Amino acid sequence: MQKLQWEIYIPIFRNRFFLRDAGLAIGIPFGIVVAFILIASRGNVAGTDAKYALGLIGLLFLLSIILILVVYGGKYAPGFIVDEDGITNYTQEKHAKRNSIINRALIILGLISGRPSVVGTGMMANARQVVNIKWTNIRKARYYPNQNTILVWGGFAEKIAVFCTPDNYTHVEAVVKEYLAQKKP
Repeated sequence: MQKLQWEIYIPIFRNRFFLRDAGLAIGIPFGIVVAFILIASRGNVAGTDAKYALGLIGLLFLLSIILILVVYGGKYAPGFIVDEDGITNYTQEKHAKRNSIINRALIILGLISGRPSVVGTGMMANARQVVNIKWTNIRKARYYPNQNTILVWGGFAEKIAVFCTPDNYTHVEAVVKEYLAQKKP
């Protein structure tokens, strides 16, 4: 098989796959916290200190959006390699350097503040700059030709959104389908 490799820029705030995953990863935990605050204040947000907690949560969301816009220009910069071994998703060099700086800062701040969860977050984020799923591990794929995207699932916690270009989508889709067809008994 011929090795396919490409890099692409994806707008974070206009991509349905990012928004859905962010909704799950961020929305559910913060939704639980907001619900807890609303229940604890018995719905009387304005008459209690709950307004400050909710205001801080809103401010955190706003600052996160500003940080993403400033540091990354509101874009995700993945690169992909599809070859005989499987599918590799990596972060383009410029963004990988920025990620490493932020992740190292998290690790250092976590060590200084004595917060192992912050250290772990920085270490896990740094380790996921390159993700590979071997063909033998791929269980299923879902195809989105209108968005030039293929979602690929492997083992536990192995998932890659393969963002293709309009020019290479059909070729990549055919390769993924071919490998999955070879796996079926």
